[in-house]
Amino acid sequence: MAIGAPVLTALTGKWNRKHVLLAVMSLFVAGNLLAWQAPGYNTLITARILTGLAHGVFFSIGSTIATGLVAKDKAASAIAIMFTGLTVSLVTGVPIGTYIGQLFGWQTTFLIVAILGIIALIGSALLIPSNLKQPAATKLSSQLKVLTQPRLLLVYAITAIGYGGSFTAFTYLASILEEVAGFNASAIGLIMLVYGVSVAVGNIWGGKMADKKGPISALTLIFIGLAAVLFTFTFTAVNPILAVATILVWGAFAFGNVPGLQVYVVKLAEKHTPDAVDVASGLNIAAFNVGIAFGSWGGGMIVSKAGLMHTPWVGGIIVLFALALTRLSGALDKRTATRSTAQALNQAA
Repeated sequence: MAIGAPVLTALTGKWNRKHVLLAVMSLFVAGNLLAWQAPGYNTLITARILTGLAHGVFFSIGSTIATGLVAKDKAASAIAIMFTGLTVSLVTGVPIGTYIGQLFGWQTTFLIVAILGIIALIGSALLIPSNLKQPAATKLSSQLKVLTQPRLLLVYAITAIGYGGSFTAFTYLASILEEVAGFNASAIGLIMLVYGVSVAVGNIWGGKMADKKGPISALTLIFIGLAAVLFTFTFTAVNPILAVATILVWGAFAFGNVPGLQVYVVKLAEKHTPDAVDVASGLNIAAFNVGIAFGSWGGGMIVSKAGLMHTPWVGGIIVLFALALTRLSGALDKRTATRSTAQALNQAA
């Protein structure tokens, strides 16, 4: 997912946006059907690589399509609505998929996902306009200049570190609920479903706040809240009632930063790399996945060496680093705006 999002987005830059969307959804369906019928491990891994490639491109292209369908001041809310599907599926898909696998076998899970993919493919074909604004064709080398833009690299670092901090603890949340809070497996599944509702609400809230206050102000508040929740969970996890209450608040903050981060990347890309907005969006999707991967890995190291309950407070510290980088990026924005105003006044004089 991390590799496929920017690379394939760049390679398909000259294609019609809707055609790209339909192509990657078709690849997603094919990959899951292959996983369903996989005769061995190598085939299964190949199928998972195909679906991972499709996933990354879908969300990078989807972000720019979503913002292109609404007014500029509604861009973050549009992305929030789109990403609500992702965030809710993350927390509901695991227990539902586990349940299907237990009843019918793990292969059936991939068949169900393929069927859902076909529904999404049909929906995209019928509901996405064909006359979407098409970015001007540019060379691959021009698109890859995104990787040399310090301002964009700074936002990618914010994305990766912010999500890395959250997933340092979230990856092991089920284990904490079972081993520390004392919940049984069935109760944990219900808690995760409720968490998914909180995530959806937080995602929409984060999008509206980013539209109203701007990405930097929204991200500042969300990262402060996320760090505070992670620190709090270190102490409340031992009490079942307080643990659930903390998790509900956590859900609201955990993915509320997605719209602000994605809109911020698109905004900076339009200014610094106007020929590669889709690629810039794709790289931010890659940063999300890199953060999740390293956060999960880091959490595993903490669990093995120190114990489960060290993951929340360490995650909180990591999120504070994302907050510091957010404030730095905001200060750079102000400096650039001041410089532009001064230059405009000098020219006028």
